[in-house]
Amino acid sequence: MKTHQEIDRRSLELARAVAVRIDADPRRGGLDLARDNCARWLRRSPSAAVEEWRRILEGGWETARQALLDESETGARLRQSSPFCGILSPRERWEIYRRFEDEQTRT
Repeated sequence: MKTHQEIDRRSLELARAVAVRIDADPRRGGLDLARDNCARWLRRSPSAAVEEWRRILEGGWETARQALLDESETGARLRQSSPFCGILSPRERWEIYRRFEDEQTRT
């Protein structure tokens, strides 16, 4: 069974991959996708966590990037409700999961 710390580290690795993808896109399409996800989630089931992300996303990519990659407890909490789903393909996510598992078994 994974500890919360292991899950948080894996979540951070996924966030880093998302940031690389969005950084490489001059249109920042991933930011638009995250905004759309927040809007849809807020319509379906409003929550403080999603509202917090909506406000962060209003600040633009640099603000959102900082929040997404924040290594503090706040960053870990925010990543638990990250609106950046859909940026990475299932294959890319599974590659990160697999790589993370390999690293964990070696330690």
